[in-house]
Amino acid sequence: MDAHELARWTRFAAKGGIGKCTAIVDCIAQEMGEDLMFLKASLITVLMQLSEPGVYLGHCEGVVGRFSGKDVRFHGKLKKPVMAKRGS
Repeated sequence: MDAHELARWTRFAAKGGIGKCTAIVDCIAQEMGEDLMFLKASLITVLMQLSEPGVYLGHCEGVVGRFSGKDVRFHGKLKKPVMAKRGS
């Protein structure tokens, strides 16, 4: 993920993403730079559901990465992502 894309996801997380969840287990990143690392009870902002079933992109403690839905408890239903077009 390049710096521009990371900044975009961080801004989206600040707006609440598509939902929130709480970690129910400690999760150590398996692939550095891709996986999200968090501790039990950490609040994670969900940014999007990835193409792999049960895997999401999230933001926690200033870091963006992938996580498994089985490691968290979602706070209600996730919103549908809306792709906004920027004017030039």
